[in-house]
Amino acid sequence: MKQIEAIIRKSKFDDVKKALHQIEVNFFSYWDVTGVGNEKQGHVYRGISYSTSDIQRRYLSIVVSDEFAQRTIDTILEVAYTGNVGDGKIFVSEILEAYRIRTKENGQSGIN
Repeated sequence: MKQIEAIIRKSKFDDVKKALHQIEVNFFSYWDVTGVGNEKQGHVYRGISYSTSDIQRRYLSIVVSDEFAQRTIDTILEVAYTGNVGDGKIFVSEILEAYRIRTKENGQSGIN
């Protein structure tokens, strides 16, 4: 099993969520987060300068079987992409065990 953590633009969240459901990734957690990125210059909108050093993003935590991992990563990469600075990051970790509390199932059946 793999844990896929993705930090994406908030504006791309609904598209990513819909695409994940289409590939049958139906459970994941998410949080609104603020991070500090590499972009140092601010943006000017209607004559007012805005700092971009603190960036509002959405953080997704997804646990999937090994078979679904690459499909999940590819979906996020495709749908969250804008080609601009700040598109986000994906991190992949190994999950040793998973349990469903209600049924006490573990392993693969614990996440499906």
